[in-house]
Amino acid sequence: MSAITISKLTKKYEDLTVVDGIDLTVEQGEIFGLLGPNGAGKTTTLMMLSTLLEPTSGNASVNGFDIKTQQGKVRGSIGMVFQDPSTDEILTGYENLKLHALMYDVPVEEIGERIESVLKLVDLRDRQHDMVKKYSGGMRRRLEIARGLLHQPEILFLDEPTLGLDPQTREHIWAYIEALAKKSGMTIILTTHYMEEADKLCDRVAIIDHGKIVVLDTPEKLRHAMGGDSVLLSGKDLPMDEIGKLPFVQKIEKIDHHLRLSIADSAKNLQELLRVAGDIDLVEVRSPDLNDVFLHFTGNEIREEGGGAMEHLRVITRARQNH
Repeated sequence: MSAITISKLTKKYEDLTVVDGIDLTVEQGEIFGLLGPNGAGKTTTLMMLSTLLEPTSGNASVNGFDIKTQQGKVRGSIGMVFQDPSTDEILTGYENLKLHALMYDVPVEEIGERIESVLKLVDLRDRQHDMVKKYSGGMRRRLEIARGLLHQPEILFLDEPTLGLDPQTREHIWAYIEALAKKSGMTIILTTHYMEEADKLCDRVAIIDHGKIVVLDTPEKLRHAMGGDSVLLSGKDLPMDEIGKLPFVQKIEKIDHHLRLSIADSAKNLQELLRVAGDIDLVEVRSPDLNDVFLHFTGNEIREEGGGAMEHLRVITRARQNH
């Protein structure tokens, strides 16, 4: 049985289409990533799947429940960690978790044990009685993950789980997510615009841009589809035509005083490439990553602007301003 099935899911605000006819199936126990720039429709998709936002058209089932007609059952079977902070700052970590447990009708006799379990998982037992306003950003993120797990959901939604965190804390959050998936077999859906996050965590990735899924596969297969290694040459008067004729050059693109190339077997062919290029200021060589995949399929780099859990409110505003 699939954990999530999506058919022609669409969200529009007047003449602005935010999510555009998405079809998708996520298997049980899978870590699935929606990868794309902020504003691409990732958060809006999660909000529809979690029944917080009504689709304009199309439909989806989550854990076998229809998001339009069985909203209560959908909400009872999922956990949701929003991109924007949603814990109460004037309550302690423990109090936040207990309030959540009561809201989700966790049996009273099990509340203490469950809170202890999730606090242990995210390493916050020593700080559980501190007010949340005293927590660092990483600690607060870990508390919100603990809260999302407290009622033992079968599916966990993580919206940009490491946005704004420092690299060390980000690595720790990744470790928590990986450990959780291995231990529980829970289905995890995460949105991100961090390439390394999707590459490290996800079994499969759907690249989404302007509300549409442009490509879907495992990170490894997506990188492999790019073919060669990526080379960036910098310099004046680079002989683009001559370089483009080299048999191992698969793709070439000029950006200002730079040439971006895809070449086969850079270890073997780089020396010949540099000979033909002549006088260069800089050369960078790397294997393809998901950013190269995104650039290939969309023609754009990942955009950093906008986004957030209130993305749908911003697009409503934009739509109304256009009228």
